[in-house]
Amino acid sequence: MPTIFQIAEDIVAREGGYVNDPDDPGGATNHGVTIHTMRRLGLDLDGDGDIDVADVKALSRQQAIDIFIDHYFRAPRIDALPHGLQASVFDMYVNAGSNAVTILQELLRDMGQRVAVDGVIGPQTIEATQIAASLAPHHLADAYGIARRNYYFRLADRRAASRKYARTRKGGKGGWIKRAEEFISPRYHLSGAEFRARVAAWG
Repeated sequence: MPTIFQIAEDIVAREGGYVNDPDDPGGATNHGVTIHTMRRLGLDLDGDGDIDVADVKALSRQQAIDIFIDHYFRAPRIDALPHGLQASVFDMYVNAGSNAVTILQELLRDMGQRVAVDGVIGPQTIEATQIAASLAPHHLADAYGIARRNYYFRLADRRAASRKYARTRKGGKGGWIKRAEEFISPRYHLSGAEFRARVAAWG
């Protein structure tokens, strides 16, 4: 089983380097860390009294890894979830914040667990996840990955500008879908035909 450091390294590699996509609400981002996160954490890396694009560009890979482990894994208590879920929920938390937990809580409700959908990992969510994992030890991670994939599809359904993250220009699976499917068993990956049918309404 990979260590938390290895999982964080994989996330940083998946996120890539500096980008500032006008269609991305996260704004300027480096190694997956957004300018908003850096401002929240007070990371004035160049010491000029403000936190701007120059600070984002100055962020190192190791700093990003440390931020993710401290603020996106330990702080939200992802380390209290069953090991089989941690990598996917961690990756999703980096990508979508507390929505990662909301997706899990909605899945737990669908599985018959009594849990609040509030985006916070507390004792109730931890217990419900442990129960669900004991009932479906080989399926919970797949179910969560599929729920992630569906979340991305719904975002793209609602916001045309986001579709480029879910579908490539050539019509294949985009980064969001590939990212979700990295944590899903191959037998649950969408075939090319299934994917095209799912996104056909986008035109």
